[in-house]
Amino acid sequence: MEHIYVTGHRNPDTDSIVSAMAYAALRNATGEREYIAARLGHISDETQMILERFGFEPPLFISDMRTQVQDLDFDVPPILNEAVTVNRVWSAMEEDKHISAIPITDDDGHLAGMMTAGDIASYDVKNIDDPRLDNVPLFNILSVLEGQIRCEGEEILNSVSGEVVIALPRNPELPVLDSSDAVLVCGHQPEIIRRAVELGVRCVILCQADLPEDIAAAPGNTTVISTPYDSLRAVRRIFQALPVGRLTKREGIQSFHLTDYIDDVREVVLKSRYRSYPILDAQDKVVGTLSRYHLIKPRRKKVVLVDHNEVSQSVPGLDQTDILAIIDHHRLADIQTQNPIYVRNEPVGSTCTIVAVMFQERGIMPSIKLAGLMAAGIISDTVMFKSPTSTALDRRMAERLASIAGLSVDKLGLEIFSASSPEDKPVRDMLFADFKEFHIAGHAFGISQITCMDSDRHLKRKEEFLGLMEETKKKNGYSMMILMLTDVLIEGSKILCLGGEDTFNQAFNVELRDHEAFLPGIMSRKKQMVPSLSALWG
Repeated sequence: MEHIYVTGHRNPDTDSIVSAMAYAALRNATGEREYIAARLGHISDETQMILERFGFEPPLFISDMRTQVQDLDFDVPPILNEAVTVNRVWSAMEEDKHISAIPITDDDGHLAGMMTAGDIASYDVKNIDDPRLDNVPLFNILSVLEGQIRCEGEEILNSVSGEVVIALPRNPELPVLDSSDAVLVCGHQPEIIRRAVELGVRCVILCQADLPEDIAAAPGNTTVISTPYDSLRAVRRIFQALPVGRLTKREGIQSFHLTDYIDDVREVVLKSRYRSYPILDAQDKVVGTLSRYHLIKPRRKKVVLVDHNEVSQSVPGLDQTDILAIIDHHRLADIQTQNPIYVRNEPVGSTCTIVAVMFQERGIMPSIKLAGLMAAGIISDTVMFKSPTSTALDRRMAERLASIAGLSVDKLGLEIFSASSPEDKPVRDMLFADFKEFHIAGHAFGISQITCMDSDRHLKRKEEFLGLMEETKKKNGYSMMILMLTDVLIEGSKILCLGGEDTFNQAFNVELRDHEAFLPGIMSRKKQMVPSLSALWG
């Protein structure tokens, strides 16, 4: 099943997380089970509290959407153990002609090496000049010859060794056989077989013939195996009884993992001379093979974007994905798509409100837990309906969802905004919990927002905030860095601003003192802060 990831923006707030979870639940409820909610950043304290309050785990974390090896239609050839015969590997290649190499594994499924048709051909040629077997398991011999043991020596034979000696049926003369260190291949040639038994030859291969009873009953250490193959095929097959692990190339093998990015893989493959590369999973077990042609047209990840539609706020590698839909309540920005997509953008205070309406339109009642979660998402993003982005629809949907969950909207709001950040929480975590980057009229700037009921307590750490803001401003080349301490009780935002102070003073008709100001009634980043700056810059 191919997954479709539903993701909000980077540094996600509660609305971004909850709307992704709710939209995925909605689509899955209609029978499309492949939708998965995802997040692009750390869960804030507020969001974590809300998720725990309603019994949900945070969504899957994704740091990059670039195409990976796991997104390719790579080959899944037989993955064979190093104990199997060379013949078994050759048969696998014959069954599927486009396979150029087969991965060989150890008993734990880890890569032991690779075997190609060229490796097998080289081995066959070598046997012409050196027709010898060394400790080839008897089971392997029986397998490749489709053989049966006709008689066994007094000592149990588990492996076969010796120079391969062929006795042709039309030549009754005894071949050069003067040592027990041999493997005799013959037909119906009783005298030759008796001679082999007398010499103590450990293994005789009897081709398309029966073993005389007197020889079968004779004492000795010779094991006789019968095969339906003629002597020519038998000889070729016994050499292919060798465990493939002994021929496998083990050094200098380039492998890739399922999570490797195609950009990196392509760079390695273009510099390599190999035709096939093993693919490993997270446990380093072999799952398939990759060839150059797999990289020509990779399968792209599919995503749905909620609560944003700006590249700078979205997942890295977005340009390598197929965007299927956008559900948002922000201004239209710069995301481009290859194909027409479903876009739902409404002027409401929360993306959760839009998703709640979609539940209603499809006639699907969210569960009690999910309804409570979505109500919390709306309350959080509208700042208890005090944000200028808040609409009557936001309040109506929040009240309906809270009613399904058996909750009071006002009590839930107080519970959310009373969950202040701990005194010892790192300033970095607080500053970037809800941070967005903007690019408007040639200006790059960042705005962080902390919604609380105790802005004065946060301002006690003003110097820490300003130090980190200055560091971030220089690192990212921002012209301005702003922190909004949006206080629900006083219905306004206390501002810390670095860079572009004159611009800020003009935009909001205030005077920053020591980088600080109070903006009464300013509760929304997207509907009040950003538009005012945009208007000033034209």
